Amino acid sequence: MLQEIIAYKKVATQLDELIDKSPYKKKYIIEQLGLSSPTYYRKLQTQSFTIGEMLVIAKILDPVEYNKWELLEEIEQAKEEIRTGKTIPHSEMVKRIKAKKKDNLE
Repeated sequence: MLQEIIAYKKVATQLDELIDKSPYKKKYIIEQLGLSSPTYYRKLQTQSFTIGEMLVIAKILDPVEYNKWELLEEIEQAKEEIRTGKTIPHSEMVKRIKAKKKDNLE
């Protein structure tokens, strides 16, 4: 856990530099975060972005890494659902897909 905290702190302290080196303008990132400019700069200076805000920034700055992380999270969730029995038979899934396809065609 300590390593994760230290890694987070390093990213938080280097965030301004990472954004400056990215191909994105700060204005775009501010808009994507849904923050006002003063709030964005205050959070940047005090390193007080929420985890959700940091994820939005990560998705913008490194979409490949973000998508990889998101996929791995979905795989873990699926494994948990299998462990807890939250599954449906294949035949039921086929019926649902056919019904959805039929609805989309209409």
